[in-house]
Amino acid sequence: MDYLRTTGLALSVLSMASLAEAGQSESVLSRGNASEPVAGGHLSVASSIRDVLRHPAFAGHGRLILPWDDRAYAEDTRLSNVASLLPYHSHVSPDVVVGALNHMIDDVNSGKTIFFDFYTEAQKRAEPSKEHTGLFFFRGKVGAPFAIVAPGGGFSYVGSVHEGFPYAVEISRKEYNAFVLKYRAGHGSAAATQDMAAAISYIFRGAGTLGVSTKDYAVWGSSAGARMAATIGSHGVAGFGGDSLPKPSAVVMAYTAHSDYSSDEPPTFVVVGEQDGIAPASSMERRIAALRKAGTLVEYHKFGNLGHGFGLGTGTSAQGWVADAIRFWEKTMKRGS
Repeated sequence: MDYLRTTGLALSVLSMASLAEAGQSESVLSRGNASEPVAGGHLSVASSIRDVLRHPAFAGHGRLILPWDDRAYAEDTRLSNVASLLPYHSHVSPDVVVGALNHMIDDVNSGKTIFFDFYTEAQKRAEPSKEHTGLFFFRGKVGAPFAIVAPGGGFSYVGSVHEGFPYAVEISRKEYNAFVLKYRAGHGSAAATQDMAAAISYIFRGAGTLGVSTKDYAVWGSSAGARMAATIGSHGVAGFGGDSLPKPSAVVMAYTAHSDYSSDEPPTFVVVGEQDGIAPASSMERRIAALRKAGTLVEYHKFGNLGHGFGLGTGTSAQGWVADAIRFWEKTMKRGS
């Protein structure tokens, strides 16, 4: 059992009480000062979890935007306190979270579909946990390559609001297409990686309708999501129940203590905080050394004064790393052309 899984199990026991306490405290504070209804308009940091769940742009999938599958929310909790929902994450910026959500609202209001089921209704009936899955689509240029982004959360929750949607906004601004994966939480790494394989297969099969190129696609992930992305990069989509497809042109990994690798790894971009106690830089560096020894193109960044789960790293030494990762991905496209 690797470091992340062992630590994640320990942290999950300790963090649930603090998560509930934080939610209860915020609920008490906000009951007397709730935000005004937003109807179909923009959210703000003063908006509540209730505003997200009931927003017409998110009808039918609002709960999949939020991290947890297995618990009730204190719906009065304001988005200014969204970090209380993300116990494994740090440097959570409410402004960044709200900006990404409003990007999605704008897409819906302009007539775009932002959410897609990659499992059929029959598959969901056969395995009800698959109800907690889906793809959120952030459009770039029609016909451009796509990235699929798997957020982290120790396989206990899915931190899309912090390290999924904000990444996708940045990718789409560079005119590439981005999908944020909502996978099954609480079912371990195998089920989550199977969800990623199923989602990639869905995108390939529907590429024409979705308006994306399947050439030079990339897999991105943070923490638990980076483990999934790296595993797909190592062993391919078919190895986890998906279609027989090419390996990704690039793997982008943020802060995960993942050690497995194959003899045929895609180019890999890696970031970590030097003070990460969940996925120590030393663990990541051992895998990087092995990949480089095997001839894999690797770009590695270690950021000072940062721990685990920093997302975009807004206002920290990691700020701008997503733009660097996109440039690395573009370099792999040129290598393959």
